[in-house]
Amino acid sequence: MNVPDVEEAVAAAFREEWGQVVATLIRVTGDWDLAEECAQDAFTQALDRWRRDGIPRRPGAWLTTTARNRALDVLRREAVGAAKLREVAVLGRDEGPYDPEYDGDDSGVEDDRLRLLFTCCHPALPIEARVALTLRTLAGLTTPEIARAFLVPEATMAQRLVRAKKKIRNAGIPYRVPPAHLLPERTTGVLGVVYLLFNEGYAATAGSDLVRTNLCAEAIRLARVLARLMPDEPEVLGLLALLLLHDARRDTRVDTDGELVTLEDQDRTAWDRSEIDEGAALLETALRRGRPGPYQIQAAIAACHTTAPTAADTDWADIAALYGELQRFVPSAVVRLNRAVAVGMAQHPDAGLELVAELERSGELADYHLLPATRADLLRRSGRTAEAAEAYGRALELVENDAERRFLERRLAECRSA
Repeated sequence: MNVPDVEEAVAAAFREEWGQVVATLIRVTGDWDLAEECAQDAFTQALDRWRRDGIPRRPGAWLTTTARNRALDVLRREAVGAAKLREVAVLGRDEGPYDPEYDGDDSGVEDDRLRLLFTCCHPALPIEARVALTLRTLAGLTTPEIARAFLVPEATMAQRLVRAKKKIRNAGIPYRVPPAHLLPERTTGVLGVVYLLFNEGYAATAGSDLVRTNLCAEAIRLARVLARLMPDEPEVLGLLALLLLHDARRDTRVDTDGELVTLEDQDRTAWDRSEIDEGAALLETALRRGRPGPYQIQAAIAACHTTAPTAADTDWADIAALYGELQRFVPSAVVRLNRAVAVGMAQHPDAGLELVAELERSGELADYHLLPATRADLLRRSGRTAEAAEAYGRALELVENDAERRFLERRLAECRSA
């Protein structure tokens, strides 16, 4: 068989099946490291075997069977114990290959990926560990890739992953979807991890690149998995809608030189209309459930931006009202800052500046560069360029991302020359 075709098939299978293979092996063996090792070995074998025998009709089943058999061999060799061998043997029966619909526990949940996602995002784990573990086990990113994504040394990320797995083992964190009475609370935590992952890719907190495409793609992939597994949860649909509506503008957020382009100056003809249409449809489906939540509201705000034909057509009054509604669910200073921008655009910059001044007095965002940057932009729009220049200077003292820094420097220069 053609080598590039096989390599492409294995790469596609890795994207689609890695999380499922690892999740199943973790359930069966209870050993996270062994599951990852055997899954990787199965994909390596696929490169050779598929060239010789052809691409199987069900790549995921082939990979899981191969990885399971490898795990069984390791467990036998290490003499882990008869009980664990019996567990693995349940999936090693001679009747046929692995059946992805087989479920060996009584949770009533048929997809191991959902169990794995809830385990990775257990509230007993630190948030940075939840994100790292999710990327490693469900998305298949390597430790160096995750370390680069979050700008930490590889050794630091490796220790973080080891500690997280040890915490799961020592604390007896169950490998399952939580019971019904805990599901709303725990689902919120899972969605938060996926959203945090997307945000880090969409607007990196530090480093040379504003956008990290790989993190955005992995977050959307995980959100799609959740939407398939939990189609009746409106906030799951709302999150996926939100990510798609934001991602539709991703390629226009920086120019060919890597410089930041503001929303009002972006080329709307270059936005991804298929993502906008899909996001809008998902949002409509979610809203029909009649259970609004923060991700649905944020998706509605994103839809206001992406459906406006021009920047001048943006319904800022509607956006300001939506941010007011969002405050009921997420009473954070960042939401209040975003509402200040919307109010300043809907009414007059001075109205927004009043709200920014309240935030400044509260001290809640004292080290957040977007607070002085927002004040600077509203002052610039109000024609108060000298004050705007001072505020841009303060924002530059706090910003960590290089692309944002260069943008603020350009704005500062414009105000000084006005």
